[in-house]
Amino acid sequence: MANLQSFLRDRCLTVLNLPDKGRSLFTSRDFRPGEVILRQEPYVSVPNNNSSESRCDGCFKTDGLKKCSGCQVVWYCGSSCQKSEWKLHRHECKALCRLEKEKRMLVTPTIRLMVKLCLKRNLQNEKVIPITTTDNYNLVEALVSHMSELDEKQLMLYAQMANLVNLILQFPGIDLKEIAENFSKFSCNAHSICDSELRPEGIGLFPLVSIINHSCSPNAVLVFEEKMAVVRAMDNISEDSEVTISYIETAGSTLTRQKSLKEQYLFHCQCARCSNIGKPHDIEESAILEGYRCASEKCNGFLLRDPDDKGFVCQNCMLLRSKEEVKKLAGDVKTVSPKALASPSAENKQDAIALYKTFEKLQEKLYHSFSITLMRTREKLLKMLMEVESWREALDYCKLIVPVYQRVYPATHPLIGLQFYTQGKLEWLLGQTEEAVSSLIKAYDILRISHGTSTPFMKELSAKLDEARAEASYKLLALKDGN
Repeated sequence: MANLQSFLRDRCLTVLNLPDKGRSLFTSRDFRPGEVILRQEPYVSVPNNNSSESRCDGCFKTDGLKKCSGCQVVWYCGSSCQKSEWKLHRHECKALCRLEKEKRMLVTPTIRLMVKLCLKRNLQNEKVIPITTTDNYNLVEALVSHMSELDEKQLMLYAQMANLVNLILQFPGIDLKEIAENFSKFSCNAHSICDSELRPEGIGLFPLVSIINHSCSPNAVLVFEEKMAVVRAMDNISEDSEVTISYIETAGSTLTRQKSLKEQYLFHCQCARCSNIGKPHDIEESAILEGYRCASEKCNGFLLRDPDDKGFVCQNCMLLRSKEEVKKLAGDVKTVSPKALASPSAENKQDAIALYKTFEKLQEKLYHSFSITLMRTREKLLKMLMEVESWREALDYCKLIVPVYQRVYPATHPLIGLQFYTQGKLEWLLGQTEEAVSSLIKAYDILRISHGTSTPFMKELSAKLDEARAEASYKLLALKDGN
């Protein structure tokens, strides 16, 4: 702990123990938006390989992969990644080869993560792999497991998973109880490793990053540069302030967020946003994000339950929407829902899109225009329209999604920046160059805070912005010459 505090002190950070939170990360100077607070490589990590896509174990890339000739489970993009992973994988490879080939292919990323954790611990103890202040098993031991709060069913599952790890490793005197506890630690502390566009690529354990507590209104954001976890300030963070990130999807009512946190992370959130539960603003926000729309198409008010239990009353125009009408519309949505959710696997993508549009129209009649449910349907439609290269329609949906993002996320949230980036690329593709420049500028201004400016992703965005600006200037000059 002394070494860790010294390491953090050099980075103007410190760890304090809070009564209700345990270990917490605090600043010892001011941090500006976009400034890096902390970086950490994973203690262990694995890609999310599946039947449709494989990734390099070293860098998570998908191009030019070759299987490990031994276990036939792990992939590498080249000799560099294979060499960097070999000290650990040579032992994992032998362990996996003890399983029949068919069973090897069924080993999940979480099981692999635990196998690698056990192996790395032993190899560090044997000094085969070096121990550093931020890369040692002591940090894993210090993580909270919440084992005492788990029900019997979950404890039994972790015990079964520990036995599977034992079957693979076959270490003499292996501590199955410790492995089961570490699985519980994974549940509360492992992070999804995402690419620059926040698409999951794998999972990793970052014990130092795990010290950072959750807030539904975080002042920092966690992103990844390949497998490196990078925490950057989203707002101005004053000296002696706690650094917080979000563990969950924060677009949702307070009750929804708290339910998600309790189920996965086993704690009750007491952040500033959650402390407003039951207050007028919180009730309004919940009704907008997860409630019904006004019966009048001209009104964008939110509905609350009628005191006489006749239905729901618009808090803007006071129009009553009967329970019977809401129930019928909800029934219509439910009837179409299973079909729509199954439709992406359909061979005819246009049929799938048409079905989702029917689903969307029914939801529009029932839910508020800022509804999270409606937003998710439009996100799916945007993705499907991009896949079939229906650019103009995709742009229309992109423009519908942006205002909802701006309402449900902080102003510097990377999802808003990424949506503006998509909008800018679509506008440019459709010849709307000036609009594209505006959208790309908005994207850059947000994403430079969450992603920095020096990553390949941000350099690509910057280059696109410069090119769009040059094209807009050329068009303006051509127009002037024409006049």
